[in-house]
Order: sequence, then structure tokens, then C-alpha cells
Amino acid sequence: MRLPIYQVDAFADAVFTGNPAAVIPLESWLPDETLQAIAMENNLAETAFFVRSDDGYELRWFTPAVEVDLCGHATLASAFVIATILEPGRERIDFTTRQAGVLTVTRSGDRFTLDFPCRPPQPLAEAPAGLLEALGGPKPAALLKSRDVLVVYEDAAAVSSLAPDMATLAKIEGFAINVTAPGSDGVDFVSRFFAPGQGIPEDPVTGSSHCTLIPYWAARLGKDRLEARQISARGGALTCELVGDRVKIGGRGVLFMEGVIHI
Repeated sequence: MRLPIYQVDAFADAVFTGNPAAVIPLESWLPDETLQAIAMENNLAETAFFVRSDDGYELRWFTPAVEVDLCGHATLASAFVIATILEPGRERIDFTTRQAGVLTVTRSGDRFTLDFPCRPPQPLAEAPAGLLEALGGPKPAALLKSRDVLVVYEDAAAVSSLAPDMATLAKIEGFAINVTAPGSDGVDFVSRFFAPGQGIPEDPVTGSSHCTLIPYWAARLGKDRLEARQISARGGALTCELVGDRVKIGGRGVLFMEGVIHI
């Protein structure tokens, strides 16, 4: 079997920045073990698979280790492939997902905006056992949790200087660790995202984490429109907006590679 494959750098203005995702259009769903094996072979933070449906596309995402409930950068990458390669000029794409409902992506010029569920975090009375030691940074200003544990620091320098013990971090209860701090120079907040237990030691730019970051920072800063930057080694910029119980996350995509896989 031959399958088309595209690799797109999402939340990026140029190749080698943002977060790379593999995108594989399918005629029909393959067995789950085959999808997982392809994602493991790709060895990227996520591989997205989609199948055309009557009202849009069905979409699923896999890390090298597991299927995930929600992924922003691979959704943007999938929309990029559809709107620029498969259906050039298309301006709206509806993706039906198994756990996150219907996700809409709109295109304006070279910018794609994701309409995602809002996941406000709730305060944690104490850090999960071993978390702060594994992160190795200064004492955080706040601890919260939604899907992921959210660790808030006083400044961006504390976030950028973290060098976590990934083996220990992988054992922490929960899906992932999201760390954040106020930004500067037109950036409202910065973040990093660690999910070694899911096969992603550090994700370069994470759309799903902003489902939690946006409501937190919107409430803290008293504004619904925000500019964000994920300060991983590759880095990426995101425009953010809180709209009721939804968040909008915007960015660009850049095609890095296209080809065929054989299974």
C-alpha cells in the first residue's frame, strides 16, 4: 500500500521553526495498530490522519507512543494540506474528532485559525509528588490543573532556564506538564510543554496547551486577545483569543516535505 505523506511546520513563519507534524490523508481508516506504527516510524510529536466525510473530515492524532485527545499543531498542519494542496483556496474546514468534538479551522491568506474547546485550569493544593524536583526550577508562583498540570513562574527567564529530568517527569501523574510565565515586548505570555510519558519529551509548539493557557492569562491580564510564544528550542508564535467557552488559536504553516510511504 502506498500512502501520501506531508510534513508541515506549524505555528511557523519559515521551515525549521514551529512544530513539525506529519499529515497522512486516507481513503478509509486503517487498523489502529497500523496508525500507531506509522506514527512511531515518523517519530514526530504527532502524526495526523484524516478521512473525508460527508460534512468535512474525520481527524485523529498519534504521538510515537499513544493516540491523543486533542492536538493543535497537527490540526493546523492538516488544514494547511487540505487548503493549499488537496482543495486549494478552501477557507473553512470542519474536522470531526473522537474526543474533542467538531473543530473548525478557517483560513485567511496564509494564516490559519483553530476554534478549540476552552479548558480552564483549577488550582492545585499541592504539586504532584516529584514534580518540582523533576522540573528543577525556582519555586513556582502558582500550580493549577486541567488535562495537564500548569506550573506558573514569575518571569520568562525561569521558564527558559528549565532543564527537566525527563525520566522522572515521565512518571508524574497526569498527561503532561505545561509551564508558563508573563512575556514582554508585545508577547503576553510564554510557555513550554513537557510530555515524556506520552513519547514527547518537549513539544516545540503546542496548540492544545493553549486551551488552558488562554483562559488563565485572559483572566489574569483582563484581556481576551493575547499574543503568545512557546520558547522551546525551535520556538513558535501564536495569536490567541478567548470567545466564551471556546478559544481561537492562530498561526501559519510551512510545507517542508511531501512524499509516499509504503506499508
